Amino acid sequence: MKPPFGLRRLRRSPAAARHRPAPAGVRPSRRYGSAVRHRPRVLVRRGARPAPGVPTSLQVAAGWAWRLLVLGIAGYAVFMLLARFQPIAVAVFLALVVTALVRPLADVLDRALPVPRVLAVLCCYVLFVLLIAGLLSATGLLVADESPRLASQFDSGVARLEHWLEGRPFQVRPSALTGLQQKLTSFVTAHRSALLQSAVSGAGQAVEALTVVALGVFCSVFFVHSGERMWAWFSDQLPARRRPGWRRAGAAAWRALSGYIRGIILVAATNAVLVGIALFVLRVPLALPLTLLEFLASFVPLIGSPVALAIASAVALATRGPATAVIVLVLIVVIGQLEGHLLQPLIMGWAVRLHPVVVAVSVIAGSIALGIIGAVVAVPAVSVAWAVIQALRTSDDTG
Repeated sequence: MKPPFGLRRLRRSPAAARHRPAPAGVRPSRRYGSAVRHRPRVLVRRGARPAPGVPTSLQVAAGWAWRLLVLGIAGYAVFMLLARFQPIAVAVFLALVVTALVRPLADVLDRALPVPRVLAVLCCYVLFVLLIAGLLSATGLLVADESPRLASQFDSGVARLEHWLEGRPFQVRPSALTGLQQKLTSFVTAHRSALLQSAVSGAGQAVEALTVVALGVFCSVFFVHSGERMWAWFSDQLPARRRPGWRRAGAAAWRALSGYIRGIILVAATNAVLVGIALFVLRVPLALPLTLLEFLASFVPLIGSPVALAIASAVALATRGPATAVIVLVLIVVIGQLEGHLLQPLIMGWAVRLHPVVVAVSVIAGSIALGIIGAVVAVPAVSVAWAVIQALRTSDDTG
């Protein structure tokens, strides 16, 4: 049997075959010593199969798109779960707030007093309840004492406001104001049953709020007493290689949340003190309740304080006249600038490292999703999530 043509030629002149230069893309064969043509290798990333005719940028965009879609679906599922069990979620958040306030005092008493930690925690909660009860009692007594005088001042203030509107530059006709009062009275008379039903539903919501508060205080007692052991038990249920990262993430989340709570309380207290001093100087009725309202409203960043001061300006307009109301409106601008450019950067900068745009978008999105509760919870939730992401990213880089 005759050998193939290529082998026959190589056997005739092996030296020429050895010294013949191989063209591009051709390597010598170890078996026959001949030149065998092969296809050049294409370097492909491991686990990826390039689609023919699809640009690389489009493939990368598609990869990011389906990952973001999966994350969006997971986030929506978590949001719906929290919305379904909203009272429980609010109670746990309230428990974390109380824990951030009471825990430092409990630690100090535990180290200073020769008593078990249970008694130290109990003393902290007794002081906390007495403080809240005393503040609410003083506010209620002040409102009850000033209510008769406030009614007379309100009537005289409405009369002054009517005379002011009838003069220049408004020149409103007296018949229009009288008709407005009659329409308001007839509306209240016609919708008395609806208003009564709203009051009953409000009483039901008050009972639900008290239940949420009771559950939050109950959970906070255990968080203050043995929060570390609870978190250690939870982290022990995770895989061993993931425990250090999640422990760092939990510590970062607690630092962010506790720092935010203490910072926002300091900001709210500063705003309340400034507003209280101004209202007492201007002799606006119900100065202490309005100061307490300012303190509570400051827990909603950016929009809470202006709303509370708007209510204070309305009370000042009805009781003290337009000049005092204008001064309170100027106070809204001054305190807003002070909070935005001094208090927030100095006090909250070390606790919540978020851009003001992120804070504003978070507050608005939270208020759209869950109302006033979402507006309160939005910023601490975003700050905690960002702290957890940074901690997990650091653990992945070091691991």
